[in-house]
Amino acid sequence: MGKSPTNLKLEELDAPLVAAFLEHLEAVRRNSARTRNARLAAIHSFFRYVAFREPAQALHCQRILAIPSKRYERTPIEFLRREEIEALLAAPNRSTWTGRRDRTLLMVALQTGFRVSELVGLRCGDVVLGAGAHIRCQGKGRKQRATPLRKDALALVSAWLRERGGLPEDPLFPSTRGGFLSRDAVEHLVAKHAASAGRQDPTLQLKKVSPHVLRHSTAMELLEHGVDRSVIALWLGHEGVETTQMYLHADMRLKEKALARTIPLGAKPGRYRHDKLLAFLESL
Repeated sequence: MGKSPTNLKLEELDAPLVAAFLEHLEAVRRNSARTRNARLAAIHSFFRYVAFREPAQALHCQRILAIPSKRYERTPIEFLRREEIEALLAAPNRSTWTGRRDRTLLMVALQTGFRVSELVGLRCGDVVLGAGAHIRCQGKGRKQRATPLRKDALALVSAWLRERGGLPEDPLFPSTRGGFLSRDAVEHLVAKHAASAGRQDPTLQLKKVSPHVLRHSTAMELLEHGVDRSVIALWLGHEGVETTQMYLHADMRLKEKALARTIPLGAKPGRYRHDKLLAFLESL
């Protein structure tokens, strides 16, 4: 429109304009349907607010709120298996300061399932040592949550804190200049160490490892060890268990376990009958 945002009127932001913007995202900017839906969700949120504050604009808002989200193909989530996790943790050079920092960061990421935004925002004071050791973080919607640490992760984090020697408000994983790491820096170091670990474990060469893949790996580890989905949702900071549902479809081993519990075709179903020894013992 050639106007600054402060000069725009609400009537100019109509349904055809929003639809054209969404089409532009996919056709020109080559964004995925998921990105398109995320932008539409933000627009819907704004116009629900407008409809509440300005009832006279309710019909105008309703036309925009009627624009539907777009269906898209859900691809299987990527995650690391135990052998790949061990290869990744062994990749950083522990003889250097950055190597020890990176190894501790990878351990924390894999054990807590923190988002990359939560990882880069960690401060030294967020780590609580001793009995009930845990790490606090601020997640989406400024929601605070605490995640316990295993003994191996606690030992590594404790050693890093002694070497780090920062104040409570200082970044837990600083850059070489002492400031907070950026998202790009974390993504780069994860990809770098994954490429190095790929020389030891060739299966890693077939995967595009990112900080979010580490988060998926945490969820799959918990699920494989029988942790309830509601607990996994709390662990990862999900709004509800519906988001955690996708992990049930990710690991073929979980499906194979379920298949093993079923009765093969052609087999006669029946009940277990105890032998004569058990009958004798029960009769005593």
